[in-house]
Amino acid sequence: MTDKTDIVTAAAERILVLDGAMGTMIQQEKPDEAAYRGDRFADHPSDVGGNNELLSLTCPDMIRDIHKGFLEAGADILCTNTFGANSISQADYDMTDLVAEMNAASVRLAREAIDAVATPDHPRWVAGAIGPTNQTASISPDVNDPGFRAVTFDDLAEAYGAAARALIEAGADLLLIETVFDTLNAKAALFAIDSLSDEGVTIPPLMISGTITDRSGRTLTGQTPEAFWVSMSHARPFSIGLNCALGAGEMRQHVRTLSQVADTRVSAYPNAGLPNEMGGYDETPEETAAHLGEWADAGLVNIVGGCCGTTPDHIRAIAEAVKGKPPRKLPQKVRHMRLSGLEMFELPGAATQEGAA
Repeated sequence: MTDKTDIVTAAAERILVLDGAMGTMIQQEKPDEAAYRGDRFADHPSDVGGNNELLSLTCPDMIRDIHKGFLEAGADILCTNTFGANSISQADYDMTDLVAEMNAASVRLAREAIDAVATPDHPRWVAGAIGPTNQTASISPDVNDPGFRAVTFDDLAEAYGAAARALIEAGADLLLIETVFDTLNAKAALFAIDSLSDEGVTIPPLMISGTITDRSGRTLTGQTPEAFWVSMSHARPFSIGLNCALGAGEMRQHVRTLSQVADTRVSAYPNAGLPNEMGGYDETPEETAAHLGEWADAGLVNIVGGCCGTTPDHIRAIAEAVKGKPPRKLPQKVRHMRLSGLEMFELPGAATQEGAA
């Protein structure tokens, strides 16, 4: 097992490479309903096709091989196959009772892939992925009833807490709260994780990654990147960043904004361009890598990788594009009062500074 403390040192020395799109690679394998079910769930009463997290139980070799492909391409950090491994998302498949098992199995598969290649000179890490669920705490799903919510903060906290506990107990080196489209959902995740800490659970470093949903430059619930950072900064995350929704060309200005305000590491894993008319992604590995290599040259990033549409070929090209380039330097912490609504408010005035952690 890799030494979890090494990632802090490694991140100070080089730009770390995250893996690519688990969903894209699963789609390339074209599993059918029978493959999702396996023998164990052959008689399950609900359809389970598309429940990618279930494949960690029914097709473990497929998931392990996907991880191996990304490691061979140069990934330093593997994200577990747990994007929807929470009770809220799994309710769609009547599989809420499998959440803990899904998370534990997914960590184990990523760890097995890593243990086959990691060395003391080149350790690799498992990031326990926690997706946003398929519900939002800030927006009503009923346009005729704007005050209605299909989920509560407590519902979300309970779901996130159970997922995080399972990932930690299985040995995840990091927790990745990703694809955040609703900051209140992410707040519930942070509250749940902090509650685990209150119970004596040792919390690994936190990675947080939001999603700018379109060219407006805001999350689905209206926050700018600066406001998103201020909303998350109290958790003192290992990294803050952006993923999904946009290709690298469209994401750059928002990554730059984060790099200017965040006093922690900045991550970025864009899609392979914008989706085409068929919902696919056409940006080549060379095109994606050229963007991320330029971001590295500009001193914007500490962690890079790929989201929807990115394959091991994309990760290989990205790893080569940032190889040998220094990571973004962490700025000093500036103790201004910062508040966040849809935008960031900073109160000008005297501030004390101290070295970034």
